[in-house]
Amino acid sequence: MIETFVIPAQAGIYFELWNSAWPAGLTMLGLGTGFAIVLLIAKEKLKVEVDPKVEQVYEILPHLDCGACGFGGCAQYAKAVMQDPGLIGRCSPGGPQTSGKIAEILNIQVRTDGFPFRPIVHCRAHQADKTLFAKYQGIQSCIAANALSPVQACKFGCLGFGDCTKACKFDALHIVDGLAVVDYEKCTGCTACSKACPRNLIQMVPFSCENMMTVACSSKESGKVTRSMCKVGCIGCGLCAKQSDVFTVEDNLARLSYEKYQPNEKNETAMDKCPTGVIVYRGKTAPEPRQPSRKDTEKVTST
Repeated sequence: MIETFVIPAQAGIYFELWNSAWPAGLTMLGLGTGFAIVLLIAKEKLKVEVDPKVEQVYEILPHLDCGACGFGGCAQYAKAVMQDPGLIGRCSPGGPQTSGKIAEILNIQVRTDGFPFRPIVHCRAHQADKTLFAKYQGIQSCIAANALSPVQACKFGCLGFGDCTKACKFDALHIVDGLAVVDYEKCTGCTACSKACPRNLIQMVPFSCENMMTVACSSKESGKVTRSMCKVGCIGCGLCAKQSDVFTVEDNLARLSYEKYQPNEKNETAMDKCPTGVIVYRGKTAPEPRQPSRKDTEKVTST
């Protein structure tokens, strides 16, 4: 007895769909395989050969992408330094040690005794030391405050709204009682803070010593005017310049030559004789600045 199977109409539809679909599927599979082969061939033919030395240079860089070198990141700097070895030494976070390793890879000799550059804020006036005209209630930004009529008497002092702290990727700056203060343990010397300050108070300085002496002021007002608006500003008296040739006074403002600076007795004497205490140390283990003598300041500015 022969059994007869009846294929339901729905099953027949599926069967017909399958018969019509599989050729298209095979075609798509073939096209996909063909495109994959073409892409693989193109990849091999068109690929850009990377100099292994570029990769070696990149590996020894700190990978901070801070931009201190003048390029967008460590990868761009690695390529650039291969093309121009004169760029060796621009990696501030890496310092002389990294520069020396790059020179070894490039098989060249360079001087690697350069000192790392770190920022110094040329102001030491905290909130209590400043004379204010009014309480600023605008946009909490140094750029915004600096664009308005002065809210603090000294137009050369730190505004204290923290544009520099926002620019720093390494949490190396903080506003302490109205003054930007550098944490040198965290600082990499990336220069972001110096670029962010609208009053150009933050200068990148070669740290030839762990703690650098500096004149923490930028005021070019006369001594009398400076004394009337800031307790710790430079009054341009010139006592420091009489003690040491690393100090000069120009436009009522004392300045220290960082290239000439070396710790010695003359420089210490200059700091001790400063009537406003504006000559201070900055660095990882810098001592606290001494408080100015109001009596000595008045005596000097009256003569």
